[in-house]
Amino acid sequence: MMNDINDVVILAARFFLATLFLIFGWRKLRDYSGTVSQMVQDGVPMPVLATVAAIFMELPVAFAVAVGAFTRPLAVLLVLYTLGTSLIEHRYWTVTGADQLDSMEGFYKNLSIMGGFLLLYITGAGKYSIDALFRIAAP
Repeated sequence: MMNDINDVVILAARFFLATLFLIFGWRKLRDYSGTVSQMVQDGVPMPVLATVAAIFMELPVAFAVAVGAFTRPLAVLLVLYTLGTSLIEHRYWTVTGADQLDSMEGFYKNLSIMGGFLLLYITGAGKYSIDALFRIAAP
């Protein structure tokens, strides 16, 4: 009984972790040119490539985590992606005033998200997943 509850909690965690990425990845895709412009404004190197990478990470990769496919390696990939976006977009130590607080909040929220993905790496996708169905990356 307890394992079933744990597997339901892991399923919910996968959905919760993926939701943010899916929503904002879809937004980036729908407003591709606006996303590229924002990347340029933020001083992101190679903004077109960065936009394509962001959309890829936030849509198909996050969707794969949500359904529990290749969960462990993709959880690590999303930790690295989230760390990268934190260091590019949420450098609170370089800004002042209200912007600093907003940036600091985003940075530490991202650290929390990374913690969730690290735990997902440890637990795996759980019973209710593509990984379990095909016995991929079983613990």
